[in-house]
Amino acid sequence: MPEIVFKGKEYVYNHHLTVPYRPLLVDVAKGIGPADLGSNLIIHGDNLHALKSLLPRYAGQVDLVFIDPPYNTGNEGWCYSDGVNSPIMKEWLSTNPVDGEDMLRHDKWLCMMWPRLVLLRELLSERGSIWITLDDNEVHHARDILDEIFGADNFVATCIWQKNFSPKNTAQFFSEDHDYVLIYAKDKQLWRPNLLERTQEMDDRFTNTDNDPRGPWTSGDLSARNYYSEGTYSITCPSGRVIEGPPPGTYWRVKESKFKEMDADGRIWWGEDGANQPRLKRYLTDVKQGRTPQTLWFYNEVGHTQDAKKTLLEMGVLKDQESTITPKPVALIERILELASEPDSLILDSFAGSGTTAHAVLKANAKDGGRRRFILVEGEDYADK
Repeated sequence: MPEIVFKGKEYVYNHHLTVPYRPLLVDVAKGIGPADLGSNLIIHGDNLHALKSLLPRYAGQVDLVFIDPPYNTGNEGWCYSDGVNSPIMKEWLSTNPVDGEDMLRHDKWLCMMWPRLVLLRELLSERGSIWITLDDNEVHHARDILDEIFGADNFVATCIWQKNFSPKNTAQFFSEDHDYVLIYAKDKQLWRPNLLERTQEMDDRFTNTDNDPRGPWTSGDLSARNYYSEGTYSITCPSGRVIEGPPPGTYWRVKESKFKEMDADGRIWWGEDGANQPRLKRYLTDVKQGRTPQTLWFYNEVGHTQDAKKTLLEMGVLKDQESTITPKPVALIERILELASEPDSLILDSFAGSGTTAHAVLKANAKDGGRRRFILVEGEDYADK
């Protein structure tokens, strides 16, 4: 498998091993509820040290990791300060904000992410998954290091989140209206996403015009293009009309004896007058009790960036809409929880920022009576506020 090469990789490859274990100290004055490490946690400090300190208690216990790391756009001013001991690394690493003029900023981003992703993988359970939001600045690099750390076979999908509801007319080339959500499983052979709830529109497609005791149904085509050796025979409709065979280039989906058996059981629909081409009745009770998730996520379903800022404005975290903070909408994290968590899951967000993940976890628990727990790690002062 190809390996990604970046400046400093040899020095950060095993950097997580040299990071010391630090005790997690409960601040009783700021906490709510039991003063222990078994409930919801907000850890204030460097997330690399926090992840290492979580290992003794939580290795292999986390069901879902969601992170929203620096996008490395060149306008964020994030700092690289991992304290790697190599003198060569210290020659070019700086604790000054990384910006667009820094020719090594992509290497520094990779150096920052590598040990954190290694530790996040160790914290994941065997049936766990990691979800990462990014844009075009680093998504291609992220795929490379995730392939190397998690294994390319454990890549699940890249979802497209429509983050803007209107085009940015000030864009020089294109209005960038989407971000990515990368999904990797700890072990794709064991992990599966949950189904989304069926919509009322989906259920409304099923009716019961003939009072079938099996309940609401919809009809499906009896013919298909796939070759079937027993799929060419004539059919006589209840009205007496004879259909010589399936439409040209197609075959009946079932053999003649099976068709007659289904018709006798009331599983064939001939239309109101009994003269239409027969169709198979598909019952609501037989369909998958949920929606298979898709990779296109539209803002009207999972929110957009203005939704996220509006929430923080209402909470008093932001003072105005012009703030450069880029939080994710609660609905986006709720969608991820719906797909990747169970009612008793442990969720970890090591780039927690303003705490949207905790907000979404609490909403999910309120919705289904779950006991999900969260662990947030943040280096800013949101927790104090």
